[in-house]
Parts: sequence; C-alpha cells; structure tokens
Amino acid sequence: MVVATPKDWTGIEWAGNLAPEIGVDEAGRGPLAGPVVAAAVVLCKSPPQGLDDSKRLSAKRRAVLDEQIRRTCVWAVGVVEADEIDRLNVFGATMRAMTLAVSRLCEAIGCEPGSILIDGNMTPAGRDAGWHWPARAIVGGDGLEPCISAASIVAKEWRDRIMCEAAGRYPHYGWERNKGYPTPDHLTALRDHGPCPLHRRSFAPVAQLVLI
Repeated sequence: MVVATPKDWTGIEWAGNLAPEIGVDEAGRGPLAGPVVAAAVVLCKSPPQGLDDSKRLSAKRRAVLDEQIRRTCVWAVGVVEADEIDRLNVFGATMRAMTLAVSRLCEAIGCEPGSILIDGNMTPAGRDAGWHWPARAIVGGDGLEPCISAASIVAKEWRDRIMCEAAGRYPHYGWERNKGYPTPDHLTALRDHGPCPLHRRSFAPVAQLVLI
C-alpha cells in the first residue's frame, strides 16, 4: 500500500467547506500474473494537460503525465497481490484495491470526499466491507472525467513498474514486455517453466498447468 501527497497543498482543487472529488480506476484485471492496482486521485487546480484513458496514450506520453500527476496532485494506490486475487477472485480483488486506495487518500487529505467517480459500471458499495463513501460508476469514465483519467494513468504506470521489477526476479516470462498478460511468449514460458509465485493460480491457463 502506498500513499503520497505533494508538499505544496495550495494547488489542491478544493477550499472552504467544499469536499474534494476523487477519481478512481484500476489496472491489471486480465493478466495471468502480478497484482491488481487501483489508483485514487484528487486533481490540482491546474491539472496536467492531455489527460485521457491510459490505453489511448503512448507509453512515452503516459509516463510524462504520470510524473506530473504524482508531483502536483494528491493520490494513493491500492495493491492486491496474486494470492489474494486467487482468494477473493479478480472482481473482489479489484473492489478491495479501490477501497484501499480511497481509504488511504482520505487519510492523506484529512476529510471525506464530496464525490467519487469510478470507471466502469459498478462501485465497491455493497461489494467490499470497507467501502462507505457515495460513488458513481461511469462507463468509459477514464476517457470522460479528467480525475478518472489521471487515476487510470497512475494505476497503469504503477503496475507496469511492479511487473518490470518482477521481471528481474523471474526473467523467463517476459514481463518487462507483456506485463503479465497472456501473450504468446508468456504462455510459451508458462508451458516451458511452469508458474511462479506471482502467477494467479485461479486463472485458467495457469490452473490447467498446475493440474497437469
């Protein structure tokens, strides 16, 4: 679990009795290995220009925006590892990661949010015991709401860094390229070397190998 805030609070986009708006998104539901990561972001008054769905951005542009967001905005990430994904299922793990991220962000800002906007068609309300905030799910929100766009960028970049670091410990799988997704090279490496501790045993391609 990681939370970070900028040193200068003067640029944060709320004042007086107005509570902040938090954008939330996740990365890593589809891979066979590694964690699910959720990010929660409160934008500054002058947010970085060009915020968009992380999937629409080039890797270079996404990295630049990630640095700008983390330097100028208030943000937190929630990370749920592979073993907990297997225990909860990936949907439950996603709800847990979002709850962790928002909880830590609220601790950082010292107040409850005015609203929470989440990419997708569901919120953790009633799906994770720790969630107790009003929230609105927006399909395609990562391309519509700047605060969600920012969260999608932070979540994607944070998870990519985790997988690149893990690739150094488990070099067979090409995670520095595929980030744990079921690409042909990853599947071939799984068949040749078997799964490692970071693989999700509940996901079919991994489970089938474990049962062989």
